Amino acid sequence: MKSPVHRCRDVEHGRGQAGAGGGAGSAFLQAEQRIPISKDIITSSSASAMWFIRDACGIVCAVITWLLVLYAEFVVLFVMLLPSKNLTYSIVNGTLFNSLAFLALASHFRAMCTDPGAVPKGNATKEYIESLQLKPGQVVYKCPKCCSIKPDRAHHCSVCKRCIRKMDHHCPWVNNCVGENNQKYFVLFTMYIALISLHALVMVVFHFLYCFEDDWTKCSSFSPPATVILLILLCFESLLFLIFTSVMFGTQVHSICTDETGIERLKGETGKWGKVPCWEAMQAAFGGPFSLSWCSPFTGLSCKKNPPEHIIVPQGEIIEEDVIEIPLN
Repeated sequence: MKSPVHRCRDVEHGRGQAGAGGGAGSAFLQAEQRIPISKDIITSSSASAMWFIRDACGIVCAVITWLLVLYAEFVVLFVMLLPSKNLTYSIVNGTLFNSLAFLALASHFRAMCTDPGAVPKGNATKEYIESLQLKPGQVVYKCPKCCSIKPDRAHHCSVCKRCIRKMDHHCPWVNNCVGENNQKYFVLFTMYIALISLHALVMVVFHFLYCFEDDWTKCSSFSPPATVILLILLCFESLLFLIFTSVMFGTQVHSICTDETGIERLKGETGKWGKVPCWEAMQAAFGGPFSLSWCSPFTGLSCKKNPPEHIIVPQGEIIEEDVIEIPLN
């Protein structure tokens, strides 16, 4: 994976430097020039700690997600599989469904509790910018909301209250942003939810057919009205989430292959960076060459280099300007 870079532009020095105002200065900015900067410098110092967004709406949506999966587990096990007379059918489908449900919840937890790529707050200081050792004539940009130096392709999230590298969108169902560091887990979450939804839908159809041919009192341990209501609710839930997560899975894979996040497409920020080929982008997002680890929410992004020793970011007063030209006055 390429190291994140700051958004730097050369400034024409042949024109009057006296007009250093925001509007006049920005008129002299030329084509964008990328300057590689160590990733550890712009990575949050708390990247190894647990990440959790304290947003009431997101927490409620995350809890609802888990409750819906647990409801599907209950109906599949206690309404359809345990009362079944076919032991092989119950064991095979029970093992498959529970395995996929476990992987879905594990992926959801990793997507929710993984730092999506937050930029440190309040690093827009003179001391910090000088430590970047940028060349004269280059320009860096400060986020006016979180007072951080914005790396290339970073956007500010109003819910997380941070700038997120390669931010795709903020998803309330995982109570987190989908960004550079947790996009893999979000893709796995949508994939496994779609699979268990499809599996549950198929089992509901077969169970209805079986109960119509046999006595309803023998095909379930619940009363016939309760069985019908539970199956209809599961059918509606499965169909709804199958459509929703399939669309989300497709859009995420498309974003990875085109090396263009959802927010970049929405804002029309295409063509401002060197895009990588589809397969290379997939390897970067999923952590290395294709293997079974791509489907595992328990593996990290192994293609990333081992981080060097911790770098202490110099502290100081926040610079007021949003567009900061090098050298600093």
